[in-house]
Amino acid sequence: MERPALPLTRVLLLSAAVVATTCGSVATGPVSTDQSTSTTGPVSTDQSTSTTETAQAPASTEEVVQQHERLVEREAMVDDQIASRGIDDPVVLEAMRAVPRHRFVPDAYDDQAYDDHPLPIGHGQTISQPYIVALMSQFLGVQPGGRVLEIGTGSGYQAAVLAEMGLEVFTIEIVEALADRATAALADAGYADVRTRQADGYFGWEDEAPFDAVIVTAAPDHVPQPLVEQLAPGARMVIPIGPVGAVQTLWMFTRDESGELLAESLGAVRFVPFTRTG
Repeated sequence: MERPALPLTRVLLLSAAVVATTCGSVATGPVSTDQSTSTTGPVSTDQSTSTTETAQAPASTEEVVQQHERLVEREAMVDDQIASRGIDDPVVLEAMRAVPRHRFVPDAYDDQAYDDHPLPIGHGQTISQPYIVALMSQFLGVQPGGRVLEIGTGSGYQAAVLAEMGLEVFTIEIVEALADRATAALADAGYADVRTRQADGYFGWEDEAPFDAVIVTAAPDHVPQPLVEQLAPGARMVIPIGPVGAVQTLWMFTRDESGELLAESLGAVRFVPFTRTG
């Protein structure tokens, strides 16, 4: 049974420039159709409730080759789609340059892997627009070594970017087929240290809480209270909220020392619906 919506305690709007930039990506379908919908996590797959953790092996020659595969396209993606729109965190930019996005895209869309829009990955889900992935990653505000919970693994690409940023990543995917595929893609791309679980992401990952940040890649109509409770003091949650099939708002919530949530609007977006069991 779902818990009641959490009231927003304080709303601080960002500058018009930031909102305009975010809204501008809506036309191309920001994160909306991305992994937003599912909930899994990269490497260590856990279908239902169990979890598996594996140590990351040293990079092989093949993995090094993969990192340089289509590097020119990644460089252009970062320069033209991301940095030019105001994303300036060097850790985020380097991660976007490093992760081979095409390895998380279905073969049918391989030639569009680095284009400026989301792509379908099956089961009504999508891999997010590159800009939205970078935007959400930057606003998490987590330093290398931090622990991040992702709700909606989808293709596994967002989890790979977070892992490339030096974060300890836990990811949940509700669609079993996507969870399995993302786990394999993460391992193939060299991110086997990401821990995944196949479950309803609404309830988070209580056994591993608290987290330094929570990122949600599908849009519920309210803030899931279990996710709030799993935030460490000072931690942030970046999440789209709004009705199904309509424009939503991307929010950044910060939990202060007293447990109160402070909210900032990051602008208009369109995500896939937050999927639940039952």
